[in-house]
Amino acid sequence: MLFKRSLIKELIATASSALLVLVGVVVAQRAGYLIQLAAKGILPNDAISTVLGFNLIRFLPMLLSLSLFLAVLLTLTRWYRDSEMVIWFSSGLSIKQWVRPILAFSLPFVFIIALLSLFVTPWAINKVEQYRSQLKSRDELSTISPGVFKESTHADRVFFAESFDDLGKVVKNVFVQTKQDDKVSLIVATQGHRFIEKNGDNYLIMQNGRRYYGKPGSAEFSTTEFEQYAIRVDAELVQVAEPTVPSLPSLTLINTHKPAHTAELQWRLAMPISALILALLAIPLSAIDPRAGRSANFALALIVYILYNNMLSIQQAWVSQGKIDALVGLWPVHGLFLSLAIYMLYRRNQQLAILPSLKFGKAMTH
Repeated sequence: MLFKRSLIKELIATASSALLVLVGVVVAQRAGYLIQLAAKGILPNDAISTVLGFNLIRFLPMLLSLSLFLAVLLTLTRWYRDSEMVIWFSSGLSIKQWVRPILAFSLPFVFIIALLSLFVTPWAINKVEQYRSQLKSRDELSTISPGVFKESTHADRVFFAESFDDLGKVVKNVFVQTKQDDKVSLIVATQGHRFIEKNGDNYLIMQNGRRYYGKPGSAEFSTTEFEQYAIRVDAELVQVAEPTVPSLPSLTLINTHKPAHTAELQWRLAMPISALILALLAIPLSAIDPRAGRSANFALALIVYILYNNMLSIQQAWVSQGKIDALVGLWPVHGLFLSLAIYMLYRRNQQLAILPSLKFGKAMTH
């Protein structure tokens, strides 16, 4: 039918726009946070894009679910506002005939969300945890940022490099301060580079510089000029931690019966289920009440979305803590909001069924 084609076409356009905006917001927020970590020397500069990509994959199920909800809500709200819905209702269509095309549009979203939530997101979280462990085990030279003083893990050495060359292999204007016992060693060089021995030992080779060595507060200082000076840099040994529950594969969660594992599995299943229920809820929520204002339905939709997600989070925490049986799980929350969607659709359909009789009654009185 004509209204189905026009509805699907506008839903696709609105969902694409909403997803792009939401992805942009998440990328901007996470990028700003990661840049702050890099500026403080906590995160290497070359790790920002990798961690940002994994974080984006982690948030994709939620972004797709919200995009689907907004697409249905915004599209039907515009149709109500521009009186297009009045035209379709006047031609004999009921609110129930919007359910099938919206379900047809939502099912691909639900399938993708389920795939991401059950398989891709745990993989991304696991990769982030492994990557963070690898970053912690990197040597001190790998975490140096140009123009930033970097303190070693044991706080006995400070590095500074003014800039890197185009290939990032040679540092210029190097400063290294080392504390040993009560004496301090200051080394200043015009440039330096990394050197790796055959046995895997890492060295910082500095060229054309000076070394000042002595005890602070005394005149016992010696100055040495050098053409090359090597400093050994040790990598930090980090014990590999056990994977967290969100990073475990879904098959592992199915084969175990711990409350935390069951709660995590039900949370992953809740993502596609809630996306479908929210799409159904958006149909009656999109109706505009002229007496309440044009933004009243958006406020109500926002409240419903927040309540749904918060109740799922609370129920997941209770299942994880063993306060609720695993067989009950998160299903009461889904049942509550599915019942709400069915009730609102029924009530809206009854309201539309009354309108023709009211118009006929007014016409008879005239």
